Amino acid sequence: MAQLPYGEDPEPSDRLPAGPLYVPVRPGPSGCAARLFRTPLGERTAVGFTSEHRLTATLGAGQAWIRLAEPALRALTAPLGVTVLTVDPQLTAPAARPMPAPARVFALRTA
Repeated sequence: MAQLPYGEDPEPSDRLPAGPLYVPVRPGPSGCAARLFRTPLGERTAVGFTSEHRLTATLGAGQAWIRLAEPALRALTAPLGVTVLTVDPQLTAPAARPMPAPARVFALRTA
């Protein structure tokens, strides 16, 4: 499908949505910090959702969030070297948990 020039398109064909995004955050020493994720290829990415429903469906109802416009989210994460922004990811993996220490194994001696 051919893209129409912006002047003729009632909603421009931007790759990102207009308006504020719902951005997942975590508590930090100075308040909230945007959560960063990884793409399937391992690259760090900022994440934003177009609705609170999409955020909670993906990350759970307990996930804290703030509203940020796309340029503000990019400006916030650029100093950290994050240049990728993922909007409305469909799937997330659970957070990694530390492995429990292996059980101690004792050798049996036979005489």
